[in-house]
Amino acid sequence: MSSKRDYYEVLGVDKNASQQEIKKAYRKVAMKYHPDRNPNDKDAEERFKEAAEAYEVLSDEQKKARYDRFGHAGMGGMGGGGFSNAEDIFSQFGDIFGDIFGGGRGGGGFGGFGGGGGRGRTVRRGSNLRVRVKLTMEEIANGAHKKIKVKKLVPADGVQYTTCTNCNGTGQVRRVQSTFLGQMQTVSPCGRCGGTGQMVGQKPPGADENGLIRKEEIVEIDIPAGVEEGLQLSVRGKGNAGPMNGPAGDLIILIEEQPHEHFERRGQDIIYNLPIAFADAALGTMVEVPTLEKNVKIKIPAGTQPGKIFRLRDKGLPAINSYNKGDLLVAVNVFVPKKISDRERELLEELRTAKSFHPGEAEKKDKGFFDRMRDVFGS
Repeated sequence: MSSKRDYYEVLGVDKNASQQEIKKAYRKVAMKYHPDRNPNDKDAEERFKEAAEAYEVLSDEQKKARYDRFGHAGMGGMGGGGFSNAEDIFSQFGDIFGDIFGGGRGGGGFGGFGGGGGRGRTVRRGSNLRVRVKLTMEEIANGAHKKIKVKKLVPADGVQYTTCTNCNGTGQVRRVQSTFLGQMQTVSPCGRCGGTGQMVGQKPPGADENGLIRKEEIVEIDIPAGVEEGLQLSVRGKGNAGPMNGPAGDLIILIEEQPHEHFERRGQDIIYNLPIAFADAALGTMVEVPTLEKNVKIKIPAGTQPGKIFRLRDKGLPAINSYNKGDLLVAVNVFVPKKISDRERELLEELRTAKSFHPGEAEKKDKGFFDRMRDVFGS
């Protein structure tokens, strides 16, 4: 189970909180544990990063919906989530800190990120990458370790960054204008470096204007058991590198389920269609059926009707954030031959008039296959 605290608990809000309430709660927690207000306090620093991680998820409607459904495991389960330092948080939520501490994005310091009323250096985060990962039902049941090839932007070998001479590395330029009210000072992002405070001093061959080059990299990920088609998992920091040493984006993993030879998925339950002979359905028998682990034997009672469903408990798929498992539903399908011999026809003609082979009132009222499926799935 995850050791992380619940994101709603971290911010002190309930699951029905509006985006405005979530933002307000985050401001309050960030103000309380901001590093500049708690110097050399490791616990406060961790609480500050924890709050930023919670806000990153709950302020995004798509991420919030996934978290509400799957918990922390649904946000990655692969070491994803969290911020390594205050600079990373600043690059993500700088505008909010300006609201909290005043003076724009750089207000409050953040150790070298400006201050003094200006917006400070702009940290440009790298873009995210998206890849599809195909999983078998067995991998979904047990979890999987995957090695994925991705082509991503990384700093080129030999690239060198220098301090922008236009803004002296501050990322902003100040202008003083004389007006009828007196002299007024304005601060704006540096147009030469884009507000980063840095420029590419030496660009290796093949690198782009930011000193980045596209290379192939092997990324190893652990996918938790119980994922489903369309679920997105995030691996932090494995996307494209940020310009001018900015933090890297994320690698977004989109889950794709491969069709199974025997089973069909319905949530955590899986369905297996079992074909049996008419004689076996009438007389009863023992049959072997596959599961995701090994074959098992089940008893088919005499008089089993087509569409009968046998439930094998805990033979289905696990939930992504729980120890609970679904069931294996074995649906009986009585096989009817399309071609028969003359002797077989004679035997069936004799049975046609037999009383036991005519449906009585009880059999007429027996539920059909789709009625049984509705009972199983509740819809």
